[in-house]
Amino acid sequence: MRKCPRVLYGAFLFFCLFSNQSFAQISPNAFVPCQEMPNLMENYNADLRAIVRFYTSSFFGGRNGGNFVPTEGGSPDKRARLDALYHEYLDKLEQFDFNDLQQECKVDYILFKRDLRQKLEQSAAEAKQYNKVRGYFPFADSIYAIERLRRRGHPLNSELLARDWFGYKKTIGDLQKKLHADSSLDRDALVEAGQVISDLKRALSSIYEFYNGYDPMFTWWIPRTYKELDDALGAYAASFKEKNSQFVSPDKSGIVGQPVGREELLRQLKYEIIPYTPEELIDIANKEFAWCDKEMLRATSEMGMGNDWKKALETVKNKYTDPGQMIYLVRDLSRESIEFVEKHDLVTLPPLLKEDYWEEALTPEQQLVSPFFLGGAVIMVSSPASSQTMKERLESMRGNNIYFARDTVFHELIPGHHMQQYMTQRYRTYRSLFSTPFWTEGMAFYWEMLLWDLGFTHTPEQRIGALVWRMHRCARIIFSLSFHLRKMKALECVQFLVDRVGFEHANAEGEVRRSFNGSYPPIYQCAYMLGALQFYALHKELVGSGKMTNRAFHDQMYQEGNMPVEMVRLALSGQKVTRDYQTSWKFYGSLA
Repeated sequence: MRKCPRVLYGAFLFFCLFSNQSFAQISPNAFVPCQEMPNLMENYNADLRAIVRFYTSSFFGGRNGGNFVPTEGGSPDKRARLDALYHEYLDKLEQFDFNDLQQECKVDYILFKRDLRQKLEQSAAEAKQYNKVRGYFPFADSIYAIERLRRRGHPLNSELLARDWFGYKKTIGDLQKKLHADSSLDRDALVEAGQVISDLKRALSSIYEFYNGYDPMFTWWIPRTYKELDDALGAYAASFKEKNSQFVSPDKSGIVGQPVGREELLRQLKYEIIPYTPEELIDIANKEFAWCDKEMLRATSEMGMGNDWKKALETVKNKYTDPGQMIYLVRDLSRESIEFVEKHDLVTLPPLLKEDYWEEALTPEQQLVSPFFLGGAVIMVSSPASSQTMKERLESMRGNNIYFARDTVFHELIPGHHMQQYMTQRYRTYRSLFSTPFWTEGMAFYWEMLLWDLGFTHTPEQRIGALVWRMHRCARIIFSLSFHLRKMKALECVQFLVDRVGFEHANAEGEVRRSFNGSYPPIYQCAYMLGALQFYALHKELVGSGKMTNRAFHDQMYQEGNMPVEMVRLALSGQKVTRDYQTSWKFYGSLA
């Protein structure tokens, strides 16, 4: 393979000389652009989209405007074709001379190889689960075969198809009786069965929508039989769901969640390139909590309340805006953080970045699972609505008071999530393959830590507002890992947030419900604090040592793209790395 062009290196040197950045302090190969890996990944993305689109049963959007979104899961033939794609690109990776690649491409090589191997492992696990329930779907291969014919517009024997589909309905009825008495299926197999049924229903719909009304024989034979089979599959799915309910035991909170266990946590941490065990991460969280406790007591004392930090917190929580005034507070806080970042020359803020965001309000229903602000191109403001009860309104106002909102706004906007989205849409877009919450959430929270160090919080009330979020992130590690290690139940997690962080009960319940309702991976809640600690350690290593300025470091931090923070470190430091790189960066030091 040819080497990456180094023409742009001279331009980079010119930039360094005229931006007061010390070129001698930065590794010469740190930011040299390369093309081999980006080109390979862009081709892979195009191939992946094509295969997923072709092998995904749709609602035939060309005729009825269906909006089905293709996914990588699905039928066995689709899984086999994707496996072939993963192997194809692993073979292409092996053709590269790793040592001949520039540092940028070495980072991409390591991550791309990791992801392809992960996809093959996940596919094998899915195939294993599918085989557990395959006997409950003896008609699946036939339906998938008809759907393959549909994609190519083959004529069908509608009378024979109607007889087959009528028979499948009877088969489902017999299998439901068998399912009721079957005690061999575990939770994962039951979930897989539900996914198989969803995919079969999509395949049937795809066949029906394509031919019905266009093929006279199909239109005469099929409609009633199709509806009966579709209804039977719906009832079949309900049977699997009912059987699965035996594995889900919500406590008095009504929060449904399923612990994944230690082995799965270890697997996910390895994938995210985190070199600590779940138990060590809880230890880290407790150490950070101890720092927060000390600072909280200091702020409490300055407020004249001795050691009663909960009394001080109550005072802070009762400093909320009048109804309808939150939007103006958010506006002012967003300006304050932008001015602070620019005054301290921390990062380059493109003019359009400061222009293209706006505010929206979270609905009362959304606030049940997202009690605090959400952000990106839009900042979703959690503010009381007239339809809420008095208790709900007060909890919303107190949980999003003036001092809590201060850090939340820049976490969600600039230099947080809004800036992240802006930059990742413009730099190294191919790295979207590697997106991780340890970069996204970790970086946003890292800014909270850095701005604390730089004096953004002036008053004890402001410090308490910032500390609550820091304690919250410590608590997230503890309660989420403890839940998945089967050491805490959901209701205990809620009470932990109330007692240890001082959250309103409704806010704590919404936080725990969101953590365990299946919309987030088990270690997602750890990503805020752990990703921030990684960026914080990297900042100390490169900026604290004088190797980079704040602006240079943060500009490059965004421009490297969304990927595990340890890989950002490899890209920025230029350190030697091998083809089979394994995590070795103990960003928090030894816990012995």
